Amino acid sequence: MDWVDIKSLKANQLKDTFVTAVFSLIVENESGVLARVIGLFSGRGYNIESLTVAPIEKDGRKSRINILTSGTAMVINQIKEQLNRQVPVYQVINLDEQGPYVARELALIKVVSTGPERTEALNLADAFRAQVVDASVSSLVFELTGKTEKIDAFVDLLRPLGLVELSRTGIAAISRGVQTI
Repeated sequence: MDWVDIKSLKANQLKDTFVTAVFSLIVENESGVLARVIGLFSGRGYNIESLTVAPIEKDGRKSRINILTSGTAMVINQIKEQLNRQVPVYQVINLDEQGPYVARELALIKVVSTGPERTEALNLADAFRAQVVDASVSSLVFELTGKTEKIDAFVDLLRPLGLVELSRTGIAAISRGVQTI
């Protein structure tokens, strides 16, 4: 099956076509809330491809959860409905349905190499605007922020040059323009 944007589909195509969706949830920042949200996904066999959580208010009472998931359009609609029924979830938005949004991810990438491979890794980092955040005689740690596809491309190019470790944050996403959650 092909992966497509849900907005580009006609009603009769929605049934069996896999789509991705980015959900942003505003939740009460209390013990067990994340476990309940995750439990909804695992209990029904839904996959979470990316997950970020952080407080959004000065007093720390509310948090924002960003979840990247995929499934048929029918499954995506079910996920949204079930998330809306969770307590204490204040609001659920499918950013793909709401309109344009900005999504970024952060990655730390460790490369162990010397000689020409090290030089090539530094050249690639420059081309991708990655920062060197740690360096030793035989290793480099790069920091890269951007779209998931950009990070994927950088990682793929570094694999033959000595990539040994990777840590990624998952996406942080927010609507473009004046729309808010």
